Amino acid sequence: MFKNKSYIGISFIVLIFGIYAVPKIVDRLQSGDVVKADRLDKVSSKSNSDNKLVEIGPAPKFELINQNNIKISNEDYRGKVYVLEFFFTTCPSICPKMNQSMLVLEKKFFGNPNFGIASITIDPVHDTEEVLKNHAELLGVKSSNWHFLTGDKNVILSLANKGFNLYAAENDNVVGGFEHSGLFALIDKNGNIRCRKDEFGNPILYYDGLDKNGVRDLQQDISMLLQE
Repeated sequence: MFKNKSYIGISFIVLIFGIYAVPKIVDRLQSGDVVKADRLDKVSSKSNSDNKLVEIGPAPKFELINQNNIKISNEDYRGKVYVLEFFFTTCPSICPKMNQSMLVLEKKFFGNPNFGIASITIDPVHDTEEVLKNHAELLGVKSSNWHFLTGDKNVILSLANKGFNLYAAENDNVVGGFEHSGLFALIDKNGNIRCRKDEFGNPILYYDGLDKNGVRDLQQDISMLLQE
């Protein structure tokens, strides 16, 4: 007898809960508000970045020769937002894709005197000023602020590996004789390396020059820095 009363009491509570809660749940499902619970709102706001780019630190100094046989240093980019890569003209693998990504950036910001590109060869023995000039013409480069740079091989490899921490090395076992990163560095008007954060809030450091999403993110962040 007592058990039967307990069952009746529990059933009554469930019935009351259903009458009160179910219509509200249905309303929230229909209106789309079911995803707006307080806890989810807090998680969303925490995972979203503040849209401010991380300052990694000063970009390494360099002084090299461009495709027009003019000495170019990091100081020539002072006051400009610029993107920097390491490549070589005879690269049979990733460099053509990197070149195309840079052309996308050139086209996006063409005519803006505060934007520039630095493409530094890791094969300066082959990539002389004349070779780089021909390469730029072949690509159809129009911007006067896009410098293709060459110089001493050891200096350049040190700049890549120790300066920017972007891997580059000679390797006779790979096609082309060199291997390197496909990443782009973003430098602000004050000469500092900048980047966005990943979904976990960690700095990405560099942008993937081989991926359309990486190039898209880079365009967005360049625009942000140009407004600073």
